[in-house]
Order: sequence, then structure tokens, then C-alpha cells
Amino acid sequence: MILMEELSRVAPPLAVIRGTNDLFVTPLLLFGSDELKRKYVPPIARGGEAFGAHAMTEPCCGSDVAGIQTRAVKKGDRWVINGRKIFISNADIADYIMVFARTSEPQPNRRWFGITAFIVEKGGTPGLKIGAKFEKRGGLRGGSHAMEVIFDDVEVPDANRVGEVGMGFIIAMETYDRTRVGVAAQALGMAQAAFEKAFQYSLQRTAFGQYLASFEAIQFSLAEMMAELMTARYLVYLAAYLADQGREEFKYVASLAKFYTTEVAEKIVSKAIDVHGGGVGVIHETGIERFLRDVKITEIYEGANNIQRLVAFRQLVRTLMKKGIVSQDIARSIT
Repeated sequence: MILMEELSRVAPPLAVIRGTNDLFVTPLLLFGSDELKRKYVPPIARGGEAFGAHAMTEPCCGSDVAGIQTRAVKKGDRWVINGRKIFISNADIADYIMVFARTSEPQPNRRWFGITAFIVEKGGTPGLKIGAKFEKRGGLRGGSHAMEVIFDDVEVPDANRVGEVGMGFIIAMETYDRTRVGVAAQALGMAQAAFEKAFQYSLQRTAFGQYLASFEAIQFSLAEMMAELMTARYLVYLAAYLADQGREEFKYVASLAKFYTTEVAEKIVSKAIDVHGGGVGVIHETGIERFLRDVKITEIYEGANNIQRLVAFRQLVRTLMKKGIVSQDIARSIT
């Protein structure tokens, strides 16, 4: 998380490329066989030798992971995948793609069931096509593109299946519980950079014969930015610490950190632009307006923020249920 924060202070697109590798490696480390780990993790871990991508989002489904329509059908010891994924980061440079496909119909009261995870090697695989490149608003320039990935009778050996058949939704959720802390760290790094720039500018720029930092309005704004920044940092670090400790609470704290920090970061960047003024704050050369373009996506990807509010509350209820503080009947009716 500290690395993601530091990268994002200077070049958020680099943090995104690294974070996308995490989206490939994390489910593999958590649920993959030893053979898959030995084959696919080292080339990525060595840095630059190979890249990974994570293909979940579809035209029908963003936050609704259980609704994906890409299909995988078992034929002997292989699976045949058909479908279309969109907005897949790193797909243009990836060597390996973690693909989620429906392998059976959902069960009553278990709509999430029946999704399975596979590793698809991009190079030379028949039927696998990298399609359209989606132009973004202008943020994260220099990073990987958001790509379309098409699967037309793509064959994958069963040995490349990650985890149990039908349990891909659980694999994805366990992955996002961890990687969304990295998204919070991205936003934290951008907020830190924006605050530093605003603070330094207030000590250099003069108006009406005084430094900007002499004006009470500027002091109030910088103090508020500092308080929001410190609060966000402690929340992000707490989520990372709890995850390191393997404590169940990290899941709802991760969601809290994700929605709180990304929204606070947008506010801090906006205030930093205000401190610089309408002219200096919005020109490209100052280097602040790009953070406003970059930070917005952190509120959306790896779980939109309103979804994170739901996840945080429901995970809290489940945690309290396991501790016997909330009854199972109440927990089930809520979650």
C-alpha cells in the first residue's frame, strides 16, 4: 500500500499497471494450484517480464458480478469459452488474463453460484481477440488502456482453472477485498501530492503584498485538507494492517477506506486547485489538474463507492454475527 501511495504521488498510471498485475496474481496466490503459481507468478514478480490482466466486466454487468454472461463449457479435459469483456486494463500488454465465466446456471437463493476462474494465455491462443480500445476522459495518461476482449471458442485446459468449479464469485470477492485497499492507496497518494503542491504554492505566491498562507481562508482550507488527508491515511493503513494480520474485520474496513479515501482525495485535489486560483490551478503545466482527472476513476473501479457502502455495512453485520453479537436471523435478513 505504501508503494502504491508513493507511485501515485508522482505517476498514478504506473500504480494502475502494478495494481492490475495484483488483480491477476492475488486470486492465483489465494486459490491457484502450486503448479499454476510456479508457472505464472515469477514472470510477473520479476517485473516487466510478463503482465497480467483481470477480465470480469461485461457490457451487461459492472458492479453486478453475478450477472456475467460469458460462458465456459467443459469438453473432455478442456473448457471452451465464449463471450465478451470490456474495460479490461492491461489487456493490450498482458501475457496472461484471469477470465471469469459462467460454467453453470445460478441456483435458487445463490445467484452468485456457477462462475469459474481460468487463466488464458494471450499469445497465439485461437479465438482470443483484443478488440476496441475505449477512450477515457483523459485521466491516467501513460497507463494501460481500457480494452475489449473477445472470446470465440477459446479453449483452456482444465489445469488452468483457478479454484473450484462454480466458486469464481467467491474468488473474485476475496480478491477485491484486498485489491480495493490498493485503490484507496492510489487516491491517497494523489491527495498527498495535491496538498503538498497547494501548501508550497501558498508559501511562494503573494497577493495584496502578503503570502497566500497569510490569509485566514487559505489557512482554513489547508488545515481542512490536512485533517482529511491524515484521516484517510490512517484508515487505509488500518485496512492494510488488518489484512496483514488475517483478521476478518479488514474486509469492511477495506470498503470504508476505499469509498472514504477516494472521495476525500477528489475534494482535496479540488481545494488544491482553488488555492492555486482559476488560472494557475487548471493549466496543464502546474501538474494539479491531471490529479482531478486521475482521481475520479478511483471512485468507480474495483467496486463503485455506493457498492462499497453496502459491502462495508453487510460485512460488519456478518463479522458481528460470527462473534455472536448479532443473531443469524437478523444478519440474514439484512445481508
